[in-house]
This record gives sequence, C-alpha cells and structure tokens, in this order.
Amino acid sequence: MSISISLPDGSVRNFDCPINGLELAEGIGRGLAKAALAIVVNGEVLDLLRNIEHDADVKIITRKDNEVLELLRHDAAHIMAQAVQELYPGTQVTIGPPIENGFYYDFSRKEHFNPDDLQKIEARMAEIIKLDVPFTREIWTRDEAIKTFTDMGENYKVELINGLSKDEEISIYRQGNWFDLCRGPHLPSTGHVGKGFKLLKLAGAYWRGDSKNAMLQRIYGTAWRDEKELNSYLFQLDEAEKRDHRRLGKEMDLFHFQEEAVGAAFWHPKGWTLYRVVESYMRRRLETAGYAEVKTPTLYDRILWENSGHWEKFREHMFTVETDDNRTLAVKPMNCPGHVQIFRQGIKSYRELPIRMAEFGSCHRYEPSGALHGLMRVRAFTQDDAHIFCTDDQITSETLLFCDLLRSIYKDFGFSEVNVKFSDRPSVRAGSDTVWDRAETALLDAVKEASLEYTLNPGDGAFYGPKLEFILRDAIGRDWQCGTLQVDFVLPDRLGAEYIAEDGRKRRPVMLHRAILGSFERFIGILIENYAGRLPFWLSPIQVTVCTITDAADKYAFEVYKTLCNSGIRSELDTRNEKINYKVREHSNAKVPALFVVGAQEVEKRSVAVRRLGGKAQETLALDEAVDRLKKEALFPQEVENA
Repeated sequence: MSISISLPDGSVRNFDCPINGLELAEGIGRGLAKAALAIVVNGEVLDLLRNIEHDADVKIITRKDNEVLELLRHDAAHIMAQAVQELYPGTQVTIGPPIENGFYYDFSRKEHFNPDDLQKIEARMAEIIKLDVPFTREIWTRDEAIKTFTDMGENYKVELINGLSKDEEISIYRQGNWFDLCRGPHLPSTGHVGKGFKLLKLAGAYWRGDSKNAMLQRIYGTAWRDEKELNSYLFQLDEAEKRDHRRLGKEMDLFHFQEEAVGAAFWHPKGWTLYRVVESYMRRRLETAGYAEVKTPTLYDRILWENSGHWEKFREHMFTVETDDNRTLAVKPMNCPGHVQIFRQGIKSYRELPIRMAEFGSCHRYEPSGALHGLMRVRAFTQDDAHIFCTDDQITSETLLFCDLLRSIYKDFGFSEVNVKFSDRPSVRAGSDTVWDRAETALLDAVKEASLEYTLNPGDGAFYGPKLEFILRDAIGRDWQCGTLQVDFVLPDRLGAEYIAEDGRKRRPVMLHRAILGSFERFIGILIENYAGRLPFWLSPIQVTVCTITDAADKYAFEVYKTLCNSGIRSELDTRNEKINYKVREHSNAKVPALFVVGAQEVEKRSVAVRRLGGKAQETLALDEAVDRLKKEALFPQEVENA
C-alpha cells in the first residue's frame, strides 16, 4: 500500500501505510509538530490524530491559520456545556455549533439562567481549559448511543440520533469524563482554547427553530486566538452598538419600522432625502457608464418564474396572490426575468451589444421575522440592479469596466478596502456541467485580466451561474458583502433571448447580472453605521441648519436659509424660542454637519457664525463666503473632481 500526500508548498511525501496528521507534522519538523492543531484533507478539516488513508492534498493547521477559529469556537461550546452541566445538574444539552465570531449552546433547564450565572460558567470554563484535557473521538453503535443518552435523561440527544440515517457513523467526543454527540473536528485538548473567550448574552430559542417545540435557553459566547483578538472584538461590539443604524435612524429622524408593515421601512423626510441623494448619485454614475435605465412590473404570472427557474429554486421566498381568473401572480424578488423581456422586444444585432440595462427595482422577498434586522435585512427593498447582455468575447472587457466603476463608487462612499470572493457552482443549479465550465472559465479569465485578488467560496454561486462577491470593510473592521457580478448562460436560454450574430445566425447573449450597492436599504444602513451617523457633507440629508439666537434675527435667518437653498445646499431653519445651546445640542445629536448661528451681531454685519459637527471652534464669516465654501462640499465626489 502506498499513500501520496501533497503539501501546500508543492512537495509530495509518500508513505507505505496510513498516517495521522501529527505523524506527518513530526516528519516535516519538530517545530511544526509542536504547533500542529488539526489537518485539512482534500478540503475537509479533521482532527490532528485522524488517519490519512488515501492519496490526498493535506494542509497542517496551526494557531495562525484562520481555520483554527472555528475549531476554537467549537471546543469552547463543548467546554461551556460541560461547565453548565457540572454547575447545574439536571440540565439537558441540545446543540452547540460554532457561528460567525463565536458559538452558542441551547440548554433545557427548568430554572432560568441569569447574567450572574454567566460569570460562574466562565470561571468553570477557565478551570476546564487549564486542566488541558484531551479531546478524543469514539465511534459508538446506534443502540449503545441511544441507551447511554436515554439513561442520562438526554432526550434531545436521543432525538438527534434517531434522526440520523441508518448508515451514518455515530461519533462521540470526550473530554475527561464528559462527552457529547458530535461530528467534530476538535483541537487536541481543552488547553488550546486559551484565554481569548467570553460569554456574551442569554436568549430564548425553540428546539429546532420550530415555535411548536419547547423553548430552550441559549447562551452565546465568543472565542479568539488570544486576549488581544478578544479585546479587539469586544471593542468592535461596543462600537457597533453605538453605531447601530436603528438607534441612529431614530435620533436623526430618518426612518422607522412597525408591525403593520413587517420588514418594510417607513422613510421620514430626512431619511428619504438621504435615499434620494444616494439614488441620484448612482443614476448619474450609471448614465455616464453607458447604462440605460428601465422600469419593469412588480407582479408577474407564475409561468414566467417557472420558465426562468426561480419558481422551483426561490418559491418559498416569494409573495404570491391568486386572482379571480385563477391565475397565480408573484411579486418579483429580483429583476432579471423582466430585463430579458425588454431585451427580447425587437431584433437585436451583435452591433448593438453590449446592452447595459439598469433598474432601481422594487423587490420583495419573504424573510422569516426572526431574521429581520432594521435596514440590514428587510422584506421590501430596492436593488441597484443591472444586466449586461453581451457576447462571449465581451465578458472580460465588461468585467473590467464594471470592476473599475464599482471601485470608484465605493471610494466615493468612503470604502477603500474591498475584498473579492469567487463563488463557483452550487449543488442545486440550472444548466449542464458544460455550460458551467464555460461560465466559470470566462469569469476566472476576466478576474485574472482585471488583476483582482480573490478567495474561493466553493459552492456558493447563484443557481444559474458563478459569481464574484465584493466585500467592503467598514470603519470598525466589519465586512459587508454588497456588490456582485454573475455570469449567466442559463437564463437567456430558458427565456429565449437572442441576437443576430456576425454570421447571420441567431445566438444566445451572455447575461451579466451585477449590483454595486446590493440594495439601497442595506447600503444606507451600512453607511450610517460606518460613519456613526456623521455622514459626509455631500450625503447628509440636512447639510446646514440656520439657528437664531434672538427673535430679532428671524428675518435675516430666513434670508440666510433661502441663500443656502438657492445655492443647492440642503438646509433647514430653526427660529424656535429656545436657548442657542439647546438648539446646538439637538442638531448635533441629529448629526447635522454645519450650523449657521445668527444673532444681532451677524444681522448687523451680514455674517454667520459657523459651527462644524464635532468641532469646538466657531468661525464667523461673511454670508457669501460661508456659502461659497460649502457649495463645493455639497457636490457629488465626481463633480468635485471635474470642477
């Protein structure tokens, strides 16, 4: 028997018998063996002591690798469950997975946990970690597992086991005397979790997410490589709470949500002004980039969605209505089938391609109520959607143009750090493997031509084609996936889109689906949180508030207000009978970037006292000079460059 193991550096090692990850690391070097924590075998993360029995690509995971974070969090969940059962006997454990930035475990217990309990659980976890007990994997028979957990009173574990397929291996992970049903993998021992963990909060959760089932108690935690990373994350959480767009939206009087329209925003005048500024900016950029704006219906007969493939793949997220004539209509969750219908009107020649078709399309998707989150996750939203109909030969050039446009727009909004993911074919998809080979090759060629650095996101493509995902990093280090570019050979074929090629034959166009903001709602939420409400002057819904100190200045204040408005600066007038400090504080809380304060002296000199948001200094300027200074700031970034 011979096993060939390929390592990330391109070297290959051959063995006469199965070998585990630790033995492999020891063969490479003593330092690596000491640092090794797990292995990745043909893309699958496994325990360090799992045997490699066949030829494979193998990577050895150490603490510096990103893969270790999920393992740390999985270990922390198990350690937390052990601590809970030791401190509170009779508590049943259910499931406890790692999640983004942390972990949780759901518990069944008659008494309710409280915040003080979290401190006790944390302390016991630290003791278990300090003991450095090995994680060991055991394979049990189904009958053995059911009997053991039944005798322990772990009814939820028994239900999980009964739900497994008959041929599935029953794996148990043990840490000392405590054990749990688990597929793994885990780090070698509890000590590797270290001190970079913290329990965060309590929540309720229905068993298996079904409101008909019992309510469980969920404990959330976070775990990182070390205390430095932990503290950085906790700082980010604290900053995120301060920047929460829902709270700022209320303070700035931008929008609200209510039960009578779940998942849909009520935009207030200032919020709608912000929305329209973003929309106007995007419209101008798209027009300059050669896009033609269209408008498509909101309701379509289900037959169009069946023909496109969305009915089969997306039906559960669609709102539908039955008509008196027995037709089923669906509110559109996306714009692409409608754009194909416009393309199909009239005969198209290859000379007309590419056709860049844009729409600020109003879409609706059914999102579970528990998943809704302010503007970030809604049911009613507007996509900054566009579709480019082109030939195979134009995919690369159109991708290059799109990437340049996207990066320029993100820069204008203040996002300089953008990461890219390449998502290939999902397990459930439309189109043949041959078509997917074509699409993936075309998109990868374009990415290379654009010199884009990217990471692979396996299996996460759209059902009709591979895609690029563009991820923004905000001011406090959080990542937001916004823009996408998808190469689609499937939808034009399913919906009968054609053009006349140079040889006179009818051919299918390639359809590039692309978005930059993603949705206006979510992107505005991201903007608010990125800037903590202190939006750049050109974006601010109210750019200047004119505040009076005395009633005698009211007439002049109105003149200042009109001068600002006539200069294209979004302004408001505050002549209320309130003290000036009260007015300044109120408008500062509303994040108005500039205040023009006028009193008797300003009336006499035809000047204004200018206060900028966040600054303590006050500058007195002649009215015309003050307005002229702000006129340039009020321009869109591209207009400033061309001014």
